[in-house]
Amino acid sequence: DDPHELKMKFSAVVLALAFGTAAAFAPQAPAKSSVKLASAKDDLIALAEANTDALSPGFWDPLGVAEIDFWGLGQDGTIGYLRHAEIKHGRVAMAAFLGYCAQCTDLVKGEHSILPYKGYVADVSPQEQWDNIPLWGKLQIFTLIGMLESYGEGAGMDESEYVHYTKGGLPGFYPSIKGKGAVTPLPLDLFDPFGILKTQTEEEKERGRRVEINNGRGAMLGILAILSCSKGLVVPPMDLLPIPKYDGDVMVPFSNDFSFFGHTFNRVIDWGARV
Repeated sequence: DDPHELKMKFSAVVLALAFGTAAAFAPQAPAKSSVKLASAKDDLIALAEANTDALSPGFWDPLGVAEIDFWGLGQDGTIGYLRHAEIKHGRVAMAAFLGYCAQCTDLVKGEHSILPYKGYVADVSPQEQWDNIPLWGKLQIFTLIGMLESYGEGAGMDESEYVHYTKGGLPGFYPSIKGKGAVTPLPLDLFDPFGILKTQTEEEKERGRRVEINNGRGAMLGILAILSCSKGLVVPPMDLLPIPKYDGDVMVPFSNDFSFFGHTFNRVIDWGARV
């Protein structure tokens, strides 16, 4: 067989295995005010089969996740939840991938005449940049994330503003937050802050949702590959890039500030020594 053709077939198999059930959850068609998720699985299959670009092999659900009832949500609510979760993870991965690339540039990691935060150290990896941020700075970042997450779940909104994705709402939809905030009203929306999408047709919006979910899948693979390379693992072709190495643990985001388990373990050792 032609080596190029074999390579393409192998790539298709790897992508199918990598995405598994995630590939089943394609972006939703334009929302209809009178129709909820009454036929969520049928819509899911139709949309997944229609989304065959790039990293989407169509509908493939070998584990039967679309049949599972999570937390009593019902099948339709579970499908809405899983589709929303994939879109959200894709968005976070896209931000993480671009953020990592930006933090590797001299503009961000280089010397600054005004230090961006107390304890700033120049020319270190993005993970070390995070480690060097003071604890209070990290807590402020997580507080902001929590606020945006609560708004994204429709906190303080009625059904005229937001329908939850487990109750027939559009997976991936982020409600308007412009003007929200008790102390300082937010000046712009997080999603579509400049009102660009208002001029798009429904067909353009539907295509945009497909593009977003495919880009998100690619970004999830990309950021995991980068983090793996930074630990010294071989991840072709990412390992050919000058990715800075990191000897810490990205799964312990507060390792430079405190460690609950490490603190508890040390207390046990001290207690044992006294006994």
